[in-house]
Amino acid sequence: MKVLVTGGAGYVGSVVVDELIARGDEVVVIDNLYQGHREAINPEAKFAQVDLLDAHAVAEVFDANPGIEAIMHFASHTLVGESMQRPELYLRNNIVMGVNLLEVAVPRGVRKFILSSTANLFGNPTRVPIDESQPLDPGSPYGESKLMLERILRWYERIYDLRYGALRYFNAAGATERRGEHHDPETHIIPLVLSVALGKRDSFTIYGGDYPTPDGTCIRDYVHVYDLAQAHLLTLDALKEGSRTYNLGNGQGFSNLQVVEAARKVTGHPIPTQIGPRRPGDPAVLVASSEKIRSELGWQPKYADLESIIRSAWEWHKSHPSGYKED
Repeated sequence: MKVLVTGGAGYVGSVVVDELIARGDEVVVIDNLYQGHREAINPEAKFAQVDLLDAHAVAEVFDANPGIEAIMHFASHTLVGESMQRPELYLRNNIVMGVNLLEVAVPRGVRKFILSSTANLFGNPTRVPIDESQPLDPGSPYGESKLMLERILRWYERIYDLRYGALRYFNAAGATERRGEHHDPETHIIPLVLSVALGKRDSFTIYGGDYPTPDGTCIRDYVHVYDLAQAHLLTLDALKEGSRTYNLGNGQGFSNLQVVEAARKVTGHPIPTQIGPRRPGDPAVLVASSEKIRSELGWQPKYADLESIIRSAWEWHKSHPSGYKED
């Protein structure tokens, strides 16, 4: 299959590109390298440095690569906190990028689309673990932009018979041997905690210590980036039987303090912490029920415990202390 991957130079996208190529698919990557890294793109993939806000440039990529059958769409502004400060960047750019992509792709015969969506669609959930039937009430403009894209895909399915998969992530984490997490600025807890163990920071700040949780810090469900990639491939193959929506997580939650403690155990470093103010848009608990994708597609996470996820990230960060800048 010939697959276009947007954001294929990013964290999750680069791992998905590796897995697509490993199974024999032909891959074209679009990325503007705003947060992605050229060094993260598999050398067997074709690459176009294009901004999805430029519909003409997107069309040129499709015309230069005829026969694209499916899209995996990762390119996005993704920071919850930033979206609370700059909502226009999310409510405009994320939606326009997705619509530009659809407007170009569908007339050229693309009928399969995988959206990288988010657990932030659920805001403050009514029950935990969160399954796909729970009410959608985004917790931020970032979550709202992803919900709008899901709704747009439903209309494209109805009007153009586009088959889509919406995959709602619960905290991507970990690393493969070749690909790891490198954002600038970094906002995710595991690489920030590990940067303390690497001596790049003096301490780690936990945002909020007064949440209604056992230790007062947020609880999240961490799913390994390799396992996310496998879920994407399974969903892509299943689109021949119809569109589908899945929550992706390990089904168990860990507090920020528990993540720090697990990182201390993996690294052997004390990792000093301090409590800071809450971040706007952060709910107290987000834990997924992934029973639907497990039962329908047989998805089974390979990295099912927090320590193995952190250990994989630690090995990558030790060998890439400056991220992709050294590669």
